[in-house]
Formats: sequence, structure tokens, C-alpha cells
Amino acid sequence: MYRKLLIAIDPEDDGEGKRAPEAAMDLLAEVGELHLASVYSPGGGGFFPHVAEEAPEQKESRVREVLDLLVRKYLPLNRNASLHVVAGSAGEKLVGLAGQLCADLLLLVSRGSSGHWPLRRATVEYVSVNAPCPVLVLPSLKKAEPAKAEE
Repeated sequence: MYRKLLIAIDPEDDGEGKRAPEAAMDLLAEVGELHLASVYSPGGGGFFPHVAEEAPEQKESRVREVLDLLVRKYLPLNRNASLHVVAGSAGEKLVGLAGQLCADLLLLVSRGSSGHWPLRRATVEYVSVNAPCPVLVLPSLKKAEPAKAEE
């Protein structure tokens, strides 16, 4: 059993928000600390840096609200989690946070190279190689859809 577990969550993926905490409950000691982290990009409007989609404070607030909702939705009532919302490069920030927290295990859910976040596989690889603690990579709950038979 682990005493301090850090879970990286993509706030846009409810399936990941369910999968990771469920797995964590099987791995976390009864008096262990659970930390949920999400990293967001603080960037602006690409070629138009003066046109920001959303202020960094608004992004952070929105991500924190989603993490809080996931905790209330998927964690048992007798469990609490510390929420960490960080701006920057996902891999670097997760590795840094794991070190700062002295985490015993960092848990990630991987969708591979498919999905709406093509850098996801690179992030998982970076974290796996550079983390100061063991890393557990869970497969996504989403399964490949079987090919439809031609009629």
C-alpha cells in the first residue's frame, strides 16, 4: 500500500476522472494521502498572442472546479484529496509536483497517441522516465470500436 499517491487527471475526460481514483483506492493505504493534479496550458491565441481565449486565472478556476467535482463524484465519502492545478508543460510539472510532494506513486491514464491530445503519449513517456517515484500507467476505459460489418 502506498502512503502518498499523486494522480494526474485530464479534466476534459470524465472516464479518466473515474478510472484513476477507483484504481487509487485499491493502492492507497487507509491513512494515505491522495493528491489529484491537472496541468493546463496558460497560452494565448497562437499567432495572435494579444487575443487570449481565457485568462489564466479563469482556466485555473475552471480546472479546479472540475477536479473538485470529480472528487465528490468518484471518491468514497470517507476520503479526501488535495487538489493541485498547475500551468505549464504537463510532463515537467507532474514530475516536479511528484518530487515536491515526495509521492510514493504517480498514477496516469494513457490514451496512447490517439484522442484529442496527441502529445499525451510523449507526456506519459516523459513522466515515466523522469519521475522521482514509481509510475503506474493505466489504460483508458475507452475501447476501440469494432469495425462495422458491411451490409
